[in-house]
Amino acid sequence: MLNHVWMWLIVIGLVVAVSRDINDEVRNTYRNGLPLNASLAVKKDVPGLHPSYEVEISAGRETLNQFYGSQVAQTDLLLPAVITTSPNTGQLLITIPVAGDRVPAIWKEMSKSLGKEKLEGKVVAFDRAEGKISFELEKVSYSKIRSVTRAALEYADTAVTISLGLIGVMALWLGVMKVAEEAGLLKVLTRLLTPVTKQLFPDVPPDHPAVGAMIMNIAANMLGLNNAATPLGLKAMEELAKLSPRAGVATNAMCTFLVINTAGLTLIPATAIAIRAAQGSADPGIIIGTSIFGAGCATVAGLVAVKILQRLPGYKKALEGKDNE
Repeated sequence: MLNHVWMWLIVIGLVVAVSRDINDEVRNTYRNGLPLNASLAVKKDVPGLHPSYEVEISAGRETLNQFYGSQVAQTDLLLPAVITTSPNTGQLLITIPVAGDRVPAIWKEMSKSLGKEKLEGKVVAFDRAEGKISFELEKVSYSKIRSVTRAALEYADTAVTISLGLIGVMALWLGVMKVAEEAGLLKVLTRLLTPVTKQLFPDVPPDHPAVGAMIMNIAANMLGLNNAATPLGLKAMEELAKLSPRAGVATNAMCTFLVINTAGLTLIPATAIAIRAAQGSADPGIIIGTSIFGAGCATVAGLVAVKILQRLPGYKKALEGKDNE
């Protein structure tokens, strides 16, 4: 079911992006091929084989809004630029940095679509004496679908990076868990916490491997060892799935364990403390008490909700039904 939801979200996103791009092409939102008239002030001549000029271009807000056909600028345009001679065609080219509050939002959108920090264009007319310039910015087309594609590739790269980073952590902590299991530490810890686990997970046998993994995961989360808790949580869910009477259907124990993880009960919120310290907080650790209280309330509320829901007939029927129903 979740795969179908993601598939339709992707399809809807692509359809919306393409439809908006088609609308931009029809309306020529970015004014491709049309010259913009602006004022010019030459600040510095740079001699050489291909001489260039450091200039400052300016245009009123009304001029920009009339050119683009909408309210695109909140302030008048006043930006530095560089005019150079193309070595291939001999044409004058203009380069405009897109940064600051005086840049029209549509220019920032264009630079983001092109993946550049500067916009480039062709000078149509250049009158230094009268301080006038007319130029066409580079063509921008299918910006939305391009942004969607770029975001998909960036997040795919991020996913791979995170996955590779977890390999070492998973290998380490699964190894630690195996050593603890062989040494009998998990049995001792499980025996000590049996009264608690029986109340929270009555459907899981006390000596089941899932119990040890859940205890280690919860302990790691409470100590703020998020990366260490991840492989232990995956291991616990894998073991709990083996107890499900229906493949692909979450059991009461799985839901309860998920609630405990989601509530995020942490005795030492190391990540939040580190962020506060990096931002110059005078007392980064002052949030410990409130974090414990807030996470404790969330845990209690989650456990109460999951215990009530698992007693409802509809949820029982879904779990106890047969695979071929």
